[in-house]
Formats: sequence, structure tokens, C-alpha cells
Amino acid sequence: MASLDCSADQLAQLLGPNTTAAAAFICNKFSDVNNKFTDTSYAVDNTYLLFSAYLVFAMQLGFAMLCAGSVRAKNTMNIMLTNVLDAATGGLFYYLFGFAFAFGSPSNGFIGKHFFALKSIPTQLFDYSNFIYQWAFAIAAAGITSGSIAERTQFVAYLIYSSFLTGFVYPVVSHWFWAADGWASAANTGNLLFRSGVIDFAGSGVVHMVGGIAGLWGALIEGPRIGRFDHSGRSLTLRGHSSTLVVLGTFLLWFGWYGFNPGSFLKISGTYAGGGNYYGTWSAVGRTAVTTTLAGCTAALTTLFGKRFLSGHWNVTDVCNGLLGGFAAITSGCSVVEPWAAIICGFVAAVVLISCNRLAEKLKFDDPLEAAQLHGGCGAWGIIFTGLFAKEEYVNQVYPGKPGRPYGLFMGGGGRLLAAHVIQILVISGWVSATMGTLFYILHKLKLLRISPEDEMAGMDLTRHGGFAYIYHDDDESNKHPYELRKIEPAAPTTIITTN
Repeated sequence: MASLDCSADQLAQLLGPNTTAAAAFICNKFSDVNNKFTDTSYAVDNTYLLFSAYLVFAMQLGFAMLCAGSVRAKNTMNIMLTNVLDAATGGLFYYLFGFAFAFGSPSNGFIGKHFFALKSIPTQLFDYSNFIYQWAFAIAAAGITSGSIAERTQFVAYLIYSSFLTGFVYPVVSHWFWAADGWASAANTGNLLFRSGVIDFAGSGVVHMVGGIAGLWGALIEGPRIGRFDHSGRSLTLRGHSSTLVVLGTFLLWFGWYGFNPGSFLKISGTYAGGGNYYGTWSAVGRTAVTTTLAGCTAALTTLFGKRFLSGHWNVTDVCNGLLGGFAAITSGCSVVEPWAAIICGFVAAVVLISCNRLAEKLKFDDPLEAAQLHGGCGAWGIIFTGLFAKEEYVNQVYPGKPGRPYGLFMGGGGRLLAAHVIQILVISGWVSATMGTLFYILHKLKLLRISPEDEMAGMDLTRHGGFAYIYHDDDESNKHPYELRKIEPAAPTTIITTN
């Protein structure tokens, strides 16, 4: 909020002679009121950011339910535990290193170098609420990767990759594109890439591509699950055990996405056009929620009819994945595109997801949750989409301080923004491949990545976690009812002989 000035000398001239003391008193009171408004503005913005952080963190429950429903029952406890540890491990490593690497300004364009273990927080730019919000994003990236390598990965490998991803790999990428001094950040107005920087508002690239590409390398190096492809190479479906959990997880993720995308404004009290009117940051927040909704809904319906045409079935799991693919795609440009453009984004995202899944089958690539295809493929499309459809007015409002900034190619803004976004896709792909691909390969060589075939066939719940997630029978004899039901076989047909 802009501060309001009051000069006792100027006010005394208006009030007349011998009023200097009165003018000073009035100005002091005026300053007190102004400070109260400033404090209230900070309080409102921090409350908004914390509420958004809680929504994004609730997405971990959505990931857990989605993952649990998408795997077979014998691996449910394993995948649920990995989701819990993504949050717990990520919390410690993002606190110690991740937040500093991501936002530790002033620093160079590659990596941050301040705020380790939140030292010197809070500052004028960062409060504790910023850490909570960004941590929720970091563990979302780790959760994406866990889905790609589900049902066949050693537990120690989860701990190692999750720590490395949330503590180093993801923070470096978020520094590049989100920090004020990142080399490709749209906030780095003094040194903008192609005079535009990268507009990845809530992380189609920073979060979704990072998690998706990491999962891609993990699944490639591990290889497919036993039974996913037969000896002739034909694809066989290993269905998840609960569509109910898949739908529940999808709705929880949908709910959390309203913190993920609209919450990425980080504040809600900003004004446009000098203030004093009905239009401000709060309106842009609402528009972002609308574009997010429309992209997801369009992708869901497109997937519904597309898969019905291809397979002949109305498949609820496919629809849920299509919905999430639309959300992953719109995440980049949700704040700078019109609602009608979000419909285009969702439609193409569904086509991209279906195409990536068909390609994965041909290449014998096995991802139980389609995470690499969904987050990697649809995330990449979302980055391209923003370079095509970003609107000039919204770009200047969301990213002020640099008049004449390039915007979407199809909106008349030239190709500079699109070029910057192509660079983003290339550098994220290269960075994550070089770091996470190398890590998974080392774990593979050290025999720390994949479990044994015997354990995989029996299920990790039994072999690694001491039992199954579900109780199929009650072994306690004392709890059995004294009268048990037994099956009644149909009586043999009776032949009726009649005589005339």
C-alpha cells in the first residue's frame, strides 16, 4: 500500500497563524491511521497467503488418495507412506537449503545464497508465510515423481530422491523463473530474457515439468512393472484397486488448485490504475480461478469423449487424469489469459495427454499414474500456450515495472515471449535429466532403486511394511458370530409325473 504524507508546515498555512502545534497533532494522528492501514494490508495479504498455502498442502492428501487408488491393493500402504514422507522429508530439506537456493536474494542468476534455515526471516520481502507456501509447492513436485515409480521402488530410494529434489533440484529451477534475480524470471526487470522473461505464473514448468521429467527418468531406468507387458510386447492393463479413491483424490486436488493458481499472486490487496475502484488484484485472483476451472472442465470432457471413441468405454479414471492435465497446463498462464483461451488450453491438454499415453504404450514405458505424461507433457503444452495467448493488459498488471513487455504471439505481442518459453522447456528438461536422471542411474547401479521380483509379485505392503493396508478377514476367533451363514445350494429339480 502506498504511504500517505502529511506536512505540518503545509497544513499550518491552511489553518492560519499560530496553528503549528495543531497541524503537527493532526499530522501525527494522520500518520497513525496510515500505519494502521499499512499493517492491515500486510495482515490481509499474509492471511491470504497462509490460507492458500493450506489449500496447496491439502493437495498432498489428494495425491495420496489418487496414488492409493491407482495402484494395486497390495501396494497401498507403501504409496501412502511415500506421500507422507514427501511432505516430512521435504519440510526439513526445504527449510535447511531449498528456500535459500530458491529465493535467497541478493544472489546470482543461477542459485540463491541467503536465508539458509530461514536465517534473517522475516524481511520486508519475505515472511514465514512465504516459506510455508513455497514448501507446499516443493513437496508437490516430489509427489508427482513418486507416482511414476510406484509399485516397484525401494523405500530408501524414495527418501534419497525426495530429499535431493526438494532440497536442490526444484529450488534451483524455481530460482531461475520466480526469484527477483533469476536469469529467466519475469520479475528480473533489469535483465529480462528476450526482453520478456518467462511467465510461468504458478508452475507448469517449475513444478509440473520438474516432477514429471524426474518421474520419467525414474520409470525409464527402473523399467516397467512385472506383468505390464507380455512376452510379445503387448500392453496389459494393471488396474488400480479403487476408482473411489481416485475420484476422491481428484476432487481434493481440484480444491487445492484454487490455492495453487490464485494463491500465486501472494497477496490480494493490490490495486490497478491508481486504486479507488472496483478492479484490483482481487479481480485478477477471481479471473485466475475462472481460467483454472474452465481449463480443467474442458480437458475432462474432451478426455471423456476422446477415450469413449478410442476404447468404447466411459472411464472415470481417464476423465480424472484428463481433468488434472487441464489444470497442469493452465497453471503457467492462468493469470494472464482470457477465460475463452483457457477452454482452448484444456482441449489441447486432453489431446496431449491421450497422445502421450499412446506413445508411452508403444515405447513400453510404464507409469502407474500417467504422471510423466500428465505433468510433463501437459505442463510443457501449458508453457507454449502462455507464449501464444498471454494478453497485454493482464501481463502488464501482473508483471508491472516494465512497460512494453512482450505478450502472446496470437494476441499480437510477437514471438519473444514464446521464444523465452521454448528456452524454459529446454533448460528444465536438461537440468532435471542431468540431476535426477543421474541420481536414479546411480541408485540403480548400487541396487538401491528397484525391489526384487519376488517382493514385487508379493506386494510391498507384505514384504516391506509388515502387512496389508486392508483387513480381508478377522483372525480373532472371539469376534466371530456363533452362527455363521452358509451357502444354500439349490435343490435338485423335482420331476412331477402326471397320469391321465
